[in-house]
Order: sequence, then C-alpha cells, then structure tokens
Amino acid sequence: MMPRSSAIWIGAAILSAVLLFSFSLSSGYSDRNGKENVKVIYFINGAAGDKSFFDSALRGIARAKADYHINATIIEGGYDDSLWKNMIEDAAGNRDYDIMIAGSAPMIGLLEGVAEKHPDKKFIIFDSSVNYTSGRFSNVYSILYRQNEGAYLAGVYAGLMTRSNIIGILGGQNSTTINDFVLGYEQGARSINPDIDILVGYAGSWNDPARGEAMANEMYSKGADIVFQAAGTTGLGVFQAALKSGKYAIGVDSDQGEIIEVTDPEQAGQILTSVMKNVDNSLYRALALYIGGSLPFGRAETQGIKEDAVGLAKSRRYQEITPDDIKARINQTEIDIRDGRIKVETAFK
Repeated sequence: MMPRSSAIWIGAAILSAVLLFSFSLSSGYSDRNGKENVKVIYFINGAAGDKSFFDSALRGIARAKADYHINATIIEGGYDDSLWKNMIEDAAGNRDYDIMIAGSAPMIGLLEGVAEKHPDKKFIIFDSSVNYTSGRFSNVYSILYRQNEGAYLAGVYAGLMTRSNIIGILGGQNSTTINDFVLGYEQGARSINPDIDILVGYAGSWNDPARGEAMANEMYSKGADIVFQAAGTTGLGVFQAALKSGKYAIGVDSDQGEIIEVTDPEQAGQILTSVMKNVDNSLYRALALYIGGSLPFGRAETQGIKEDAVGLAKSRRYQEITPDDIKARINQTEIDIRDGRIKVETAFK
C-alpha cells in the first residue's frame, strides 16, 4: 500500500480528501507568554479514519485548535513503514513548525533522529518514550499510558459478563505495548475466575480488517463470547465477526461503539464497551502546557486511571446491557486501582 501524505481539516468531521492542507484559528487568544499562531505538525504512521488511536489524537489537536492559536499540519504516512523515515525527515527539515508530534513505538527511533538533528525545535511523542538515559533529547516530551490498567478493567468486565467462560483478545502486533494490554486483561479476568479460558492472538498488522475478522471468527468458533481488540484498523474486523456470530466485542482507544453507531448501529450493538486510551486529552493538555510555557521537555510522564488517561467507556450500550451489580464492581475496581489497592501487572520492566 502506498502511503499518502495529507493534511486534513479537523472539526466536526475528519476529512482526508486533499493531499495537503493546513488549518488555523483566529479567536484572538494570546497566552501569558505571548505564543501565538503556534505551528504544529502531527505525523501519523498510518492513516486517519481508524476510529481509534489516530483519530483520538486528531480530536485532541482539534480541541487545541478550537481554544488556542494553532496552525496544524497533519501528515499521513500510510502503512509502508519503509517510507516513514524519509517522510518525517523531510517534514522536520523542510517545513516551518514549532512542535512536531508523533505516536507509538515504531516512531521512537525516527523521532529521536529528527529531534537530535533539530535541537532548536520541540517534539512530542505519545504512547512511547525516547531514551533519555544518554542525557539527550532535552527538546522531547514523552507521554506514556498505563493501558494495562484499562485492560484490567476490561478483563474484570469480560470475566463478569461472559456466559461461556471463554474470552479472547486480539493484538495488532506482538509488542510490549500490546502485551501490556494482554497482561492487564488476563489479570483482570482471572481476578474474577482463575479458571477462565483466555484466547490470545496477534494479527501481525494494524491495517487488515479481513485478517482481524478471520482471527476473531476463530476465537468465537472456539467458544469465546467476548473478544477485546487492540489492533487498530485490523480490529474493525473483530466487530464484523461479532455481528455475524451474534457474539460480543470490546473496542480500544476510543469509544468505538459510539463512533461506529453513526454509520452502522447494528454492528455497534455488539460492542459492549471500549478500553479508553485518552490520547486526545493528553495531547490537548500537552499543547496547552506548551502554549503556556510549562510543558516539561526532556522527560516522560506516565498517565493512567488516576489521571483519567485510561478507563472503560460507559456510554449508552454499556449502561443498557450491564447489570447494576457489575457496574458497581467496575466502579469499585477503578477506585481500588486509583488508590493503589490493586497493582496491575505490566509488560514494561
């Protein structure tokens, strides 16, 4: 698949029909340090429209756009990772910007490279961190998430909601971040029933819904009645499999049931809840701090349930289908994690 580099207007809807486009605000806002018309580049190592991780980041930038003077350029790198290096280096070296944003583990080395070459510029990486141990990267701010905590809630929820005592999880890649989801999900489910059967699969792709559907179908055929997907666009296939089988799914990163209901309410009806990774909130916060002159570059910050950075979506479908005693159990589990009474296992050592 050839990548496409484009900038899209972010507002009520996300459009990607143009090759390159920038947007700006003129609300008259001026922060206390006088930063105006801040120029932001967001490099997506994939494409908009995943109804999940990338779109959550876009919503955060949109909110910052709505509140501050920001000119934002969105570059979609596509899914051919062999081309990302040249694309991000070209953007970092040839475009006018104040701060560049990128996300996820595959971007660590690439962002480290451009940040070192351009020490006068600022960079944000989310869902991963650059290596600060060498004393470099004083111009990079890293955002990490305790996605294992959100996945723990999903495991508790699936363990309480399952009728077959078999549940599944599909990851996009066998990576540390995805295994953080897996560990949390397994621990949460086994806190309900130590003998629950948990099927784990890795699609090996973030952009193959057909493969996601096939792998979810296999899990459902083995008796799973709930499958949690943490697989990007590949995971959209899990929802199709849930619809066809009459089984259930759990989404990831955004409230995917609410998003999908706009275009496919029948499919959305099979999504019980989603593990929220509030990339939008964390990027909005980071840009607000940057504009205010107080973003702590040169370090990583980790955010979880305590910071409202992760959690379970509790929208209409969740409220309708979830018994009150299970809702109460989830609420108490959130409190116990926030207060430190539950320690969630992590793949990050």
